[in-house]
Amino acid sequence: MVITSTVTHPDEQRESLCSTFASRYVREPIPRFKIPENSTPKDAAYQIINDELMLDGTPRLNLASFVTTWMEPECDKLIMASLNKNYVDMDEYPVTTELQNRCVNIIANLFHAPINEDETAVGVGTVGSSEAIMLAGLAFKRKWQRKRKAEGKPYDKPNIVTGANVQVCWEKFARYFEVELKEVKLTEGYYVMDPVKAVEMVDENTICVAAILGSTMTGEFEDVKLLNELLTKKNSETGWDTPIHVDAASGGFIAPFLYPDLEWDFRLPLVKSINVSGHKYGLVYPGVGWVVWRSKDDLPDELVFHINYLGSDQPTFTLNFSKGSSQIIAQYYQFIRLGFEGYKNIMENCLENARILKEGLERTGRFNIISKDIGVPLVAFSLKDSSQHTVFEISDHLRKFGWIVPAYTMPPDAQHIAVLRVVIREDFSRSLAERLAHDIEKVVKLLDALPSPLSTRAAHVTAITSETSEKVNKSALETQKEIALYWKRLVDGKKLGAC
Repeated sequence: MVITSTVTHPDEQRESLCSTFASRYVREPIPRFKIPENSTPKDAAYQIINDELMLDGTPRLNLASFVTTWMEPECDKLIMASLNKNYVDMDEYPVTTELQNRCVNIIANLFHAPINEDETAVGVGTVGSSEAIMLAGLAFKRKWQRKRKAEGKPYDKPNIVTGANVQVCWEKFARYFEVELKEVKLTEGYYVMDPVKAVEMVDENTICVAAILGSTMTGEFEDVKLLNELLTKKNSETGWDTPIHVDAASGGFIAPFLYPDLEWDFRLPLVKSINVSGHKYGLVYPGVGWVVWRSKDDLPDELVFHINYLGSDQPTFTLNFSKGSSQIIAQYYQFIRLGFEGYKNIMENCLENARILKEGLERTGRFNIISKDIGVPLVAFSLKDSSQHTVFEISDHLRKFGWIVPAYTMPPDAQHIAVLRVVIREDFSRSLAERLAHDIEKVVKLLDALPSPLSTRAAHVTAITSETSEKVNKSALETQKEIALYWKRLVDGKKLGAC
């Protein structure tokens, strides 16, 4: 992607790295750099870049991200050894292609894909769940259009039904590929898509309903089984065949190991495709994702391209072309290294550390826990009293201790709720959980001793009538909404989550 910006003269004083970072949020011009006229010694080039990178946050303390930040040294060696392999050169690197196929097979089996004469699952590796969702969405759109054409009906207004809590990649899909996004709004205390409301929004132009297994906001699993039952009933009444896609970017490598009896996958007949992020709880460095279709019939043939200029006929269904092989090899390493037992142990440990952190926060008496016990191992929590200080201030102060903990407002219609979220990954130990809870309590006590920055907004919290100049006191809930909306404007509606 090319980013256009105002050109500054190369001789002008450059902005500092911190100013460049801040420009992402205030939309100031990005400084332009020219390639040096002369070469730089390799040691000097390394030191220059290494010194600048020291200003980055510490990945293991980045609790905003679901993305894997640690792997075993043996896997690191495999990654380094395969950095120069282009994945698309299947004829030149047939073993790498075979490893990808094995990974697809393993994932399809984890998701209970049917394997028989009538239905055989197919899938592909991607650079993340964003690409996987684009591919799945295109398959739904093309199949819907083909059916509508055959029936002689209009096929120019496709839509997709999701919850307002979906990751931003769904909005990208809708905008890039001209599909209307119909969002089920959230409500306070219920921060996932309501299956009843979702099915009510389905019409003859709906290409699919997207359910989230592991909401970015709270980690909660949506009720895919209930959605399947309600949608089956509506399809029977209307004669439609609206399918379901499950976005299991975060939860796809958790549910099979922690909640094996939970029905959310291909055990449900209307689930036609599932995506999952290998670089999240698949325990691989970024970026690798996977998408699996229930059968070949769910992936229209016209979307699959065939090339032969790399040595043999090669089918390809991706948005990009060249990409590295390292992450696919790393995914296969994790599968055979850990096995079912290893993944189960790691997920149970993550869940236990989330419990430790949750209990530490509850002992302070200052927070409401928003996240649920069943779901992605994370802790989302809000302040019980935001009248003096906010979760955004807590997030800022935690940076002084090295922690990166995001603060954000919930999607519509629960945008007046502001929360902090801590993602528990494999490399987040019990001792770190205890330390974080202690540091959060320390920050809260520090803020108690400081004047409230919200005092300057008192006029916005209390309405003054122009005619009588009488003050009208607002309720505590209205005050909280005002404060949350104020901070929401500061973060400019930023979306969170990585695919």
